[in-house]
This record gives sequence, structure tokens and C-alpha cells, in this order.
Amino acid sequence: MPGASPGANLQSVPEDRRSDVIAYTTALAGPVVLGAVLYAFRGHVAEANLALVFVVGIVAVAAGTGRRGAAALTAVMSALSFDFFCTRPYLSLRISSSADLTTELLLLVVGLAVGELAARGRQARREAAAGSDRLQRVHGLGERIAAGEDPEFVVMAVAHELREVLSLRDCRFTREPVTDAGARIEPDGTVTMVGRVWQADKLGLPTRKVELPVRGGGRVLGAFVLTPTPAMPVDHDRCLLAVALADQLGAILSDRRMAG
Repeated sequence: MPGASPGANLQSVPEDRRSDVIAYTTALAGPVVLGAVLYAFRGHVAEANLALVFVVGIVAVAAGTGRRGAAALTAVMSALSFDFFCTRPYLSLRISSSADLTTELLLLVVGLAVGELAARGRQARREAAAGSDRLQRVHGLGERIAAGEDPEFVVMAVAHELREVLSLRDCRFTREPVTDAGARIEPDGTVTMVGRVWQADKLGLPTRKVELPVRGGGRVLGAFVLTPTPAMPVDHDRCLLAVALADQLGAILSDRRMAG
């Protein structure tokens, strides 16, 4: 679009992709800039000490981005920059010393190891945050039920939560199970397709219609009809949370049925 500014284009990029661009740009350019700065100290500082500065840079990128690929790229660029700026012959990629070659290999090994640790740490933080979010969702819904909120509003609240938890395109509640859905989420969180286990954690929820039965008082009181986002992976923990949300609704519907 004519007249659009580069800043506006960057703002339109999704957050995750923008973070990737920043991470990999830093991984690519950072070691080169660092090498250019360290070039001024050539001959005055031991090469091993200069290599340690590159290691610090690798650790900083790995810890800051949490991306295995960015850390590996930083390691490669650090090794090349160390060779180009800090070893004889200067401003050349030729390696004239076996010690320099060993140092470059160590930079690569350290970068890959640090990147792996950073990626695992990032994944652990994400899982911890996701676990906390799941508990908050169940607790929040439980509070609404305990406060005596109208079941119809609870239905809408559960449908909203299911859209968020399972990354759905749509979700609606019906008082009768959808027997022709073919795909459903079982009470143990397993996803089945015509009776066979479906790998939702890799393939996403199957078909255009997935049934999530709502049970209460030992009976099926209805079901949520889920419209998945195609090829969006859904892990087992999220399916278990969906079952827990549906069961909470089932409890309140069962109590209302008994009261009526």
C-alpha cells in the first residue's frame, strides 16, 4: 500500500514472528559487530580471552531469546567472526593455527549446548505458565458456579473457555449428544475418530465437528460441538482441561435437573 511506513508494516507482523525476526537478526549481526569491536584489541589481549567474550555473547543471545536456532546461529557467526577479526592472518577466514581451530570448534559446541539449555528452559517456563493458566480457568469457573450463576451463563462461559483452550473456530452447546460427529474427546482426554485414537497433539482435532460430551449425575446431559482450527496441535493436557470444564457444567446441569 503506497505511503505505508516501515514501522506500520512491522507492527502488523504477529508478535511471535516479530520476536523471531529480532532474535535471528541479533544472532546474525551481533557477533559481527562484536568482532569488529574486538578487532581493535588484537595483539593486546590473548586470543583465548577474546573467545570468552564471544561465549558471553552466545549466552546472552540464548538466554535472551530462548531459541535453539538463534543460539546455534550465534555460535556459527561467533566462530567465523573470531577467526576473521581476532586471529592471524587478520581479516581473513584462513586458519593458520591448530589452537585457533580448536577454539572455533569449542565456540560451536558451547553455542549448541547453551542453545539447547535455553530452549529447554523456555519450554519449561511456557509449560509452567500454561499450567497456571489452566488452574485459573477452572478456579474462575468454579467460583461462578459456587456463586449460583444462571446455568445459561455458565454454558456461555464454558464455551468461551473452550474456544481459548482448544484454539477453536467455533463452539456451541446442544442438549443432545451429536451421535454422527465421528470424532470426540473422551473422559480421559483422549481424542478418538470413529473409535480410534487420534493424535491431536500432532495433527490437531479431526474433521469439522468434534463432540465433547457433558456428563453429570452419571448421565450425558448434552455436548459441546467443537469446530477446530485446521492442523492446530492440541496436547493431551488441554483436552483434559476441556473435559474438566465440561464436567463442571455437567455438575450444575445435573443439580438443576434434580432440583426440577
